[in-house]
Amino acid sequence: MVKYQAYAEYKDSGVQWIGNIPKDWKFLRGKWKFKSLKEVNRDLQCMDRLALTMNGVIERSIDSDEGLQPAEFSGYQIFEKDDLVFKLIDLENFKTSRVGLVFKRGIMSPAYIRLKPFVGTDSKFFYYFYFDLYLRGVYNQIGGQGVRSALNATDLLEIEVCIPSLSEQKLIANFLDHETTKIDHLIEKQQQLIELLKEKRQAVISHAVTKGLDPNVPMKDSGVEWLAEVPEHWAIPQIGYHAEVTKLTGFEYTNLWVPNDDGEIIALRGFNIQERYLDLNKTERISEKLSYKLIRSKLYKNDLVLPCTGTLGNAALIDKDNTYHINQNIAKVTYDKKLFFPEFCLYWMTSLPFRQMIDFNNTSGMQPVLLIGDIRKLPIVLPPLSEQVEVVSYLNIKTQKFDSLIKKAESAISLMQERRTALISAAVTGKIDVRNWQAPTLAGAQTELSA
Repeated sequence: MVKYQAYAEYKDSGVQWIGNIPKDWKFLRGKWKFKSLKEVNRDLQCMDRLALTMNGVIERSIDSDEGLQPAEFSGYQIFEKDDLVFKLIDLENFKTSRVGLVFKRGIMSPAYIRLKPFVGTDSKFFYYFYFDLYLRGVYNQIGGQGVRSALNATDLLEIEVCIPSLSEQKLIANFLDHETTKIDHLIEKQQQLIELLKEKRQAVISHAVTKGLDPNVPMKDSGVEWLAEVPEHWAIPQIGYHAEVTKLTGFEYTNLWVPNDDGEIIALRGFNIQERYLDLNKTERISEKLSYKLIRSKLYKNDLVLPCTGTLGNAALIDKDNTYHINQNIAKVTYDKKLFFPEFCLYWMTSLPFRQMIDFNNTSGMQPVLLIGDIRKLPIVLPPLSEQVEVVSYLNIKTQKFDSLIKKAESAISLMQERRTALISAAVTGKIDVRNWQAPTLAGAQTELSA
């Protein structure tokens, strides 16, 4: 914020998360600028349906598959343009709680809080203000903690808000629109770069595990649609011929499975299994005694695990004994170590051809499902063991380079998001003075966006 000046004089707001505010600003409860309304829809024919997402309010049709579809919408609330909308249930979950500004008249879920602005109020400024409080976790402090934490309309209107003059509200909102758009544009560029790097990484992996490293080796038709040609000396057996494939049975899960927060063994669930690594930020545990009782689905070093429902196509390699177990809907694959190098199998099971075969064998049109019997029938390429080791060594080097570039892009995104958050906070609480800011011309804006 170095390039922005501060106001000449400040006063103490008396609120910790706001701090000092410009001397001429007011600091009052939100109920002086908004009122809470709950107007129920009675005429579906003239109402556009709106939804509140993490990216703001969007318009969607009744036929949209985004979110759950109620049987009818007569109980939905009417929202008007420039209303503020809040969903502040489960405040600890950033993906559930959100704040938005309504861009047109329409109907929205009856679970949302609607605040209608009084005359002389710029809704966009207060959207940024309330969104800032949301990002800083203020609502958590007021609404409480835990899964059922929530904030109601009365609580929301009791929160004190910064109130510059109306002209200043509009100027700050315009300033933030312009500056956050620039940042969002740069973030989008980095996200596109990440997707491109991931595609290139996937292409390198898929080529290496299906064609090998020698461009001059004789090739043969694999007989498998998704593989095309493979090296002539490679075999293509079914996984079940050379691997044990199993999972926790429904009977075992229903009758024997008992989670234990103090358990010694990590019970892997679908979301723990990512693309060639385990995400252990949120885990379930069971006792070591139960893990040995369910010995068939216990995990050992060099076992591979992959989800059988939900997000298919990820897989991870177990790196140690007596640490992990599979929960239900996870497959355990143990390859013959005399024929297969485990890391090679991991690259194969996260390659594009393998994922295409998984999609083809998906047995459900709704929640994706992959049956254990189908996994056993899926093909796997089988080069000589020494060649598998060479491929893995090559791919480890190549993927590390891609991973490093992806991490740099992700770090850049994180820094830009932090700057975006800090800029919003500074502007809506008067830590920076933007009264002399002027929107650039069209040519100037294009130059800024391309920088």
